[in-house]
This record gives sequence, structure tokens and C-alpha cells, in this order.
Amino acid sequence: MAGVSGLGMFHLVARRVTCMGLGIRPVPAVQRLAARGLSTAAQPEKHEDSDGDVQVHDERKPKTGIMMMNLGGPETLEDVQSFLLRLFSDKDLIPLPAQSFLAPRIAKRRTPKIQEQYSRIGGGSPIKMWTTKQGEGMIKILDEISPQTAPHKFYIGFRYADPLTEDTIEQMEKDGIEHAVAFTQYPQYSCSTTGSSLNAVYRYYNKRIRDRGEEGRSQMKWTVIDRWPTHPMLVECFAQNIEKELTKFPADVRDDVVILFSAHSLPMSVVNRGDPYPQEVGATVQRVMERLGMSHPYRLVWQSKVGPLPWLGPQTDEVIQGLAANGKKNLLLVPIAFTSDHIETLHELDIEYAATLAAECGVENVRRAESLNDNPLFIEGLADLVKTHLDKGVPCTRQLMLRCPMCVNPACGPAKQFFHDQGQ
Repeated sequence: MAGVSGLGMFHLVARRVTCMGLGIRPVPAVQRLAARGLSTAAQPEKHEDSDGDVQVHDERKPKTGIMMMNLGGPETLEDVQSFLLRLFSDKDLIPLPAQSFLAPRIAKRRTPKIQEQYSRIGGGSPIKMWTTKQGEGMIKILDEISPQTAPHKFYIGFRYADPLTEDTIEQMEKDGIEHAVAFTQYPQYSCSTTGSSLNAVYRYYNKRIRDRGEEGRSQMKWTVIDRWPTHPMLVECFAQNIEKELTKFPADVRDDVVILFSAHSLPMSVVNRGDPYPQEVGATVQRVMERLGMSHPYRLVWQSKVGPLPWLGPQTDEVIQGLAANGKKNLLLVPIAFTSDHIETLHELDIEYAATLAAECGVENVRRAESLNDNPLFIEGLADLVKTHLDKGVPCTRQLMLRCPMCVNPACGPAKQFFHDQGQ
């Protein structure tokens, strides 16, 4: 359920986008400013780096800080155990009996296996690299299209790897940020992912107030971008990547390809409490298939189940086996809840399923659609999300304030109220 993107040499390009039957042509941000009668003068100093990319140096104190929230990932093999320890210690994500006792033991036991997996994808997670490049591209656009909230600065707030959410908040406070935007990098909301990150922000300030009294209150105004499952540019990026990958199948089987949209699963205990994640993932899939004109048969499947308890299904690996047994031998995997490459795409989908399992069960052609990594339209979409959020002037969506009907997390209600009250 993680989601991030990267940017190499970034160029805003005018391209034709068709979303929900509407023609949209994104144009360069400077042109949009001119069209609105806004001045593009007095911009921060710019120069080209050794690769020819334009770099912007803005010495002004940042006004708006965007914290890009995600789980994170170990950058090196040595970081794996500490990453797993934080992950298994998080009651929002994996509630365990005697958690403080079990979490260190589970983390230690699983470390060798997870280290081996990371060693096969380059020795660590690329998620921090992609998030950094993504943030750089996003704020470059924001400084142009939203001068009234500039300068903007992006921050990374991971739950289980450096930079940790709590450390990032401290840095934002030190930088004198006036408006802090907690921007989830999971397009579809779940209490286990976005909810956990928001709870971490609340707990940080709750502890600080207990320790320091009124001086511990936030010096920044906080607002939240808590979900974006059907944003037109997100939908368009997925659709374009699917269309691109379909062209790589042999022409004689191309029309017979089954599209498998794969998302990280959830324990059924979480789903049955009323978590909105399955519905929001389904909404993304529906919009993407509508954009594609329902061109191929498809299914929404779920991956990354851990442990013996029931999880949301059907599981991706079991579906691959079942389709092959039914004579469907041409499959396209689409990571629909992951917006960048990381271990769930690079190892689980690419190695475990596409390279190994598919071959074992007789699949003839299997491909995986690209993640959104360095797609310029995706990065412009992120900037558009932030710009739209800032223009609305609301602390969060109305949906965020609705707790799961069977919620059992004592931090959930106060955390939601913390962000809601920022708009009062």
C-alpha cells in the first residue's frame, strides 16, 4: 500500500489526456501563471547542473511544508532488522498480543529472509530515492502555480525507516514552516497505512504537550491530503502504462490478455471493522478500466498476505495459478495501490510471481505494467493535488472524520479531531 515516484530530467510537456471522457491538456506551469495574469517575475535564482537540469536555489524561509508520508524501507541490508522491528511494533498496522515482547523476536527471525529478498533487488529499498526526486519535481511546480503559498519545501516522513515521521516534524518546526500539509503517498486510505501515519503525528504532539504543557503545541497549522484514489492524472498514468505494456504482448494474443490489478491485502479483521481501503482500491480500478474502454477482462487481486489468519482475497499468486489452470495463459500484472517500485513490485510481483510462479504453472506471457516512478504527468498530478488542497482551505476530507464503525483504536478518534480542529 505504499506509494512514491521519481524524477530524472524533469520537463513539463503538453500532452493529450483523456479522463472520464473529458479532454485535458496539461500545460507548463509558467504558461498557466501567465494565463491567469499572475507574474512570473522575481523568481528564485536558477542555474543548470552538470546534467543540464535546472536547479532552483531559494534562500527564503519556506512557508508551506509538504510531508510526504509512507511506510519507508531499509536503504541497506543492515537496516532491515530495525525496519522490521518498527513495523512489527506498530499496533496500528499489526496488532499483536504482548507486542513489546513478540515484535523484537519476530523481527529477528524474519530478518535473514527479508535481507535475501532485498539483496535480489539491489541491496535496499529505492523508496527514499524516489520520494526525494518526486518531492523535488512537485515543489518546483508548486512554486510556480501557487506563488501565494510559496516557498514550498517537501519533507519525507516514514513510519519505519529514516527519516522517521517524528524527526521530520521536528525539522519542519525548526525550519519555521507556517502551514504543514500531511500528504499521504497511499492513493487509497487505510487505517493501517495513512491512518497510522496520522496517528503518529497526533501522538508526537500529544506527548510533547504532556512534557512541555502549552509550549508543546504545534507551531504550524496542519492540514491533510488523506486520499486520492480517483484523481484524473493518477487514473491516466495507470491507463497509459497499461496501454504501453499491452503493446509488448504478441499481436495474436494481445486481445486475450487478462489484466490483474494487484494491491496489498489487509487482514479480514481490519476489513470487517469497516476500513475503506478495499472500496477505494476498487474505485481506482473502475476508473482505470473506464478510461481503457473496458478493453480487456480484469480482476482485482490482493498480495503480500502474512501469517495464518484470514486476509482479503483472492490472493494474487492463487489467481495466477487458477487462471493458468483455466487456460488463461496471457497475464498483465498492474500494481494499482503502489505508485513506485519497491520490494512488493520488484521482488514479489517481478520475481516471485512473474519470473517463478507463472513459469511453474504454464503461463505463456506475463508482464508487469511500469510503476509511475518518473512519469512527468504523475508528478504534475501530485502538485495539482497539493494546489487544489491549499486553495480549498479545508483541514481534511469529510471522509477522514468518519471512524470505522467497529474501530478499536483509542488513538484514532483524537487523531482525526486533532487535524479537524486545525481548520477552526
